[in-house]
Amino acid sequence: MKRSLEQRLQDGPVICGEGYLFELERRGYLQAGSFVPEVALDNPQALKQTYRDYMLAGSDVVLAFTYNAHREKMRIIGKEDLLEPLNRQAIRLAKEVAQEHPEEEALVAGNISNTNLFNPDDPEAVKSVRNMFAEMVGWCKEEGVDFINGETYYYYEEAKIALEEIQKHDLPAVITFGMMGENVLRDGYTVEEACRLLQEQGALVVGMNCFRGPATMQPYIEKIRAEVDGYVGALPIPYRTSEEHPTFFNLPDGGCSCNLPTETTFPTALDPLYCNRYELAEWAKASHDIGVNFLGLCCGASPSMLREVAETVGRTTVNSTYSPNMEKHFLFGTDKSLQPHITSYKTKA
Repeated sequence: MKRSLEQRLQDGPVICGEGYLFELERRGYLQAGSFVPEVALDNPQALKQTYRDYMLAGSDVVLAFTYNAHREKMRIIGKEDLLEPLNRQAIRLAKEVAQEHPEEEALVAGNISNTNLFNPDDPEAVKSVRNMFAEMVGWCKEEGVDFINGETYYYYEEAKIALEEIQKHDLPAVITFGMMGENVLRDGYTVEEACRLLQEQGALVVGMNCFRGPATMQPYIEKIRAEVDGYVGALPIPYRTSEEHPTFFNLPDGGCSCNLPTETTFPTALDPLYCNRYELAEWAKASHDIGVNFLGLCCGASPSMLREVAETVGRTTVNSTYSPNMEKHFLFGTDKSLQPHITSYKTKA
């Protein structure tokens, strides 16, 4: 029997795999820059396989890939006519994959995200944002999602509108903020204050995602956990952000001597700046220990990274059978059947 999101949260931490945006760009099915998920229509099998890889790596959720699939983004690329077909297709593909889970059918989440249009001083922009969320949530409801993931908001007021539109359709809401280098939201709220307000207004899970790596997100996750009585979510990017460079937008690579298209490593030259899986495991343990309930990774994450997070908080995933085991490695292994004249060479390799 398929448990709801709230039931799973009550039973223990929920793992949510994100990061499709960068992963599908790496796989060659999405354009960096516009970052619009046309892959749902152009290459549905590629999207299904990506969904599947994250689910088998431990995600309890198949998140419909509609990040940036809102009317404003589709207007910019001149494809508003594809807006509804893209949204519905992404959800339907997610539902197909969720049903494949060999142990318990995965949850399917609809997705609404930052619009890059919101302006608290422009009533028409605020109205447009509400209308965009309303139509996307409506399609999610009609397609039968289990909950809505509203993410990467850097205005509290925009997140509040998202929550209100989700609640009109009686769907559970996960709302997470993407905080830029100002260390407060763009409309002046602290992230912990914003999370508390949204939880009081009925969001099931509140927290942070994207923009920041574990090092620069975790201090704020601790503040949110201290401020919020309910469920808290944390989904950092897997990059080594720092106090000097708290987000991945201006993260430097001191070892790179080539000319970069945007004069910054973001978004296509971040590769040398990854956290390794063991750093991510340390973050996952620290978050789990303070009571974070909804754990995952965002842009840049791979399935193997997500599996490390899931295993660190006590989960055995479908693909844990492929987790590292060095016992039989030709050079570093300890199995007695290995050739000793080769294993003894490891100090000189």
